[in-house]
Amino acid sequence: MMRSEMREPGTAERPTELCGRQAEQRAIAALLADAAAGRSGALVLRGEPGIGKTALLDHAATAADGLRLLRGTGIEVEAELPFAGLQLLLRPALGRLAALPAPQRTALEAALGLEPAAARDPMLIGLAVLSLLAEHAADTGLLCLVDDAQWLDGTSRDALVFAARRLHAEGVALVFAIREGEGSFPDSVDSGLPELRLTGLPPEVAAVLVDRQPLAPAVRYRLLAEARGNPLALLELPVALAAEPDSGLGPHALPLTDRLLLAFHGQVRRLPETTRGLLLVAAADETGDPAVILGAAAAFGAGIGDLTRAEETGLLRRPGAAATTVVFRHPLIRAAVYQRAPLGRRLTAHRALAAVLDAPEQADRRAWHLAAAATGPDDEAAAALEHTAARARERGGHEAAAAAYERAARLSAAPAARARRELLAAEAALEAGEVERADRLARRAARHADPADGLGARLAQVRALAEFWRGSFPTAQQLLVEGAELVTDTDPGQAAALLVQAVHTAWYLGEGRLAETLERLAAVPLPDADPSTPLAAFLGHLLDHGGDGPPPPALADTMAAIRRRGRAPEQSLMILCGAALGRGQDADAYRLATALATELRGAGAAGRLPTALFFVAEGEVFTGRLQDALTTATEALALARDTGQRQWVGQFSSVLAHLAAAEGDEAACRRHAEAGLASATAGAIAPGAPWAHWSLGLLELGLGRPEAALSHFERLTREPMRHHLCALRSVPDLVEAAVRVGAGERAEEAVARFARWAESVRQPWADALLLRCRALLGSDEAAERHYPAALRAHDRDGRPLEYARTTLLHGEWLRRARRKAEARPHLDDALEVFERLGMRPWADRARAELTATGTGTGTGTGTKDAAPSRTAGLTPQELQIVRLAARGLSNRDIAAQLFLSHRTVGYHLYKAYPKLGIASRGELRALTARQEL
Repeated sequence: MMRSEMREPGTAERPTELCGRQAEQRAIAALLADAAAGRSGALVLRGEPGIGKTALLDHAATAADGLRLLRGTGIEVEAELPFAGLQLLLRPALGRLAALPAPQRTALEAALGLEPAAARDPMLIGLAVLSLLAEHAADTGLLCLVDDAQWLDGTSRDALVFAARRLHAEGVALVFAIREGEGSFPDSVDSGLPELRLTGLPPEVAAVLVDRQPLAPAVRYRLLAEARGNPLALLELPVALAAEPDSGLGPHALPLTDRLLLAFHGQVRRLPETTRGLLLVAAADETGDPAVILGAAAAFGAGIGDLTRAEETGLLRRPGAAATTVVFRHPLIRAAVYQRAPLGRRLTAHRALAAVLDAPEQADRRAWHLAAAATGPDDEAAAALEHTAARARERGGHEAAAAAYERAARLSAAPAARARRELLAAEAALEAGEVERADRLARRAARHADPADGLGARLAQVRALAEFWRGSFPTAQQLLVEGAELVTDTDPGQAAALLVQAVHTAWYLGEGRLAETLERLAAVPLPDADPSTPLAAFLGHLLDHGGDGPPPPALADTMAAIRRRGRAPEQSLMILCGAALGRGQDADAYRLATALATELRGAGAAGRLPTALFFVAEGEVFTGRLQDALTTATEALALARDTGQRQWVGQFSSVLAHLAAAEGDEAACRRHAEAGLASATAGAIAPGAPWAHWSLGLLELGLGRPEAALSHFERLTREPMRHHLCALRSVPDLVEAAVRVGAGERAEEAVARFARWAESVRQPWADALLLRCRALLGSDEAAERHYPAALRAHDRDGRPLEYARTTLLHGEWLRRARRKAEARPHLDDALEVFERLGMRPWADRARAELTATGTGTGTGTGTKDAAPSRTAGLTPQELQIVRLAARGLSNRDIAAQLFLSHRTVGYHLYKAYPKLGIASRGELRALTARQEL
């Protein structure tokens, strides 16, 4: 079990200086100073065994007087027990659980086994950990130290890393120590946490350490050469060499870690057999409970005297004066005891531990010891592990569930039972984000499965999703279609669910594959009562481009039909949002996406929230709410990074590129677009590619480079992107670029396609954009007719950006026709909107046109010196927080919605008030009433 330690402020010992670690100590000192000042931070110490990671943690603990301390150590044998690490690390802080928002408190209590299990989003537990650390820090600050974090169970690791990524202003310092090359703790690229890699001590420092012991010159020279500055080797190898000069510890005999293991084993081998048996039980056990160890060690004839002897030799110790558990002095001692023991004795130790751990709350540990004691198929151990896996899955411990199901499968005698458990393991691995493992397990299950068992469709789905998340969209598409074919006749609902997922996958493969998938979905014989029936009917219109067919169903009607039949899966509703945007039903799609996002926030589902926020951000961009879109996309990008969702990192990077293009920020636009284009794979575009190309085209168009803009827009008109939202929505931009380079004919095919789409979606704003295109491409007589018609069809308040683009073009056309008086109101109107939206290149263009009419910078509200918005100086996160505060939400409520700590929320409000020119929360409501937020 993960060892824990707690300390209250003001009880630390005086810190000692560590030889040769001045840089590392300075980094730790800065982290502690920040925590004492109310700021937060995290640090990862990574290095080989014995390099000094634990010594640095000890130094941090003694240097952190004035801060509370939580300290824990991961242990390899408990790495498959869900939340075992959190259970002991957080135990001293559990008195603050009542201060957490109810969903977080409930999720964490279930994860820690304090309340009945309930399915929760894993990231909600990470948020609960963040909130609990913030509460425990109180006004004094908190230092949290995790040694051997590479052996944390996956659920504890993910929760702590999520919390570490989102630390900001809680007064929490979180330090992880990681053994190089072992376990599964993410590297600095994947974790996003700052990292220090520890190397050997400098030769002069190593010499000082060695000279503390009397050694013969030859031994001293050999030791310095072979230890390579490793502090543990410098201290332990001389003892082993003195005791056993011919032990094989000489130069180049073994790698350094193996020599240390051999040295520790030499100390163990000199003990009585019964004491060695007790040490083996302690190495196989994860509780550290003397009662458990002594109970199981009786199988070796060991008793209390052997425990005393093990402590007297320094191999075992108590972690604190009041500690009731025992631990090994160094993790390598545990490894030496266990790895060098004969197999028969290890099996005996595990059987003895399984017999002792007979209480209901010890069932998971008992199951793993039964499995470790098995020498072949064992139905009792397999059944126990399956129950363990089910419990882990209920608590959100999907990685642990996958491990337990997989081990249960290997212990299963019957092929059918093995295949079923391997499928369960694959599904759990997929839920844990372990796509390689999920694919391997699904392939293995397919080899053992009997077609009559009906597992084929589920196996195909697991493999397809694994391929999708690896970026292999063509393979994923084929697997989903094949899986649906297996169950079309026997389970049409499952077949439809697979094909709905296939629609999402086909979206990235081109219009042909998408049309084929939609035809397959339409052919599934769904009963009318199935919730998928109205969903499939709506998706069937996704590629409608004109014609005499019936109008597409309204999203609101489709949702009502789904609700009458039950509830569609969340993922299907997400796809419905995208389809509604594809059918031009922007307002209804935005409402559905916003409702889903609100629901996910309430459930603490940080991992699933970015999907909903993507459709929210698209709706905000399409309706010209650029500041709102920036707030949404910025939050979602941070969440996607913190939850490891690279697809959404690319998508939101491309949306941010679009917003930067609108502002005229060329460097930011190109940086974000590059990130959006980064994940292309063979046979499929990067998910963010359509938005990236639209963004780059808009940037070039705004900066007066129409030829470069046209090349980006034209890429969107070709496969595999021509059916994407960005391809259709960018057609008016393509037309403007083509006309500006004198090549209007290059836009004719795209305009014809846009016209068919506008006819099919039957939306006034789409008609307005089509009229703008015809005004640009037509004669003066056409422009005279189409520009005013377009402006009448536009919704200036609901979609101000496109209105301003049209009125700008109309004003430019009037000015070129020497109708300056008529042009000025249009140009003035456009300038006001562009300045309000922060679209600098477009505002500059409108201002230049106004100057050309002879009226300077304008006669209306759109002047060069227009007062900036009150919110102009706020960051996206500050704006989001002040808007929620203005609605009356408390800091804790805001924190729960935004997956932050309440102290971070308070920090951002403190920074935002002066920028808004206010001093209190009450004044926010007044700003809202005046529509200044």
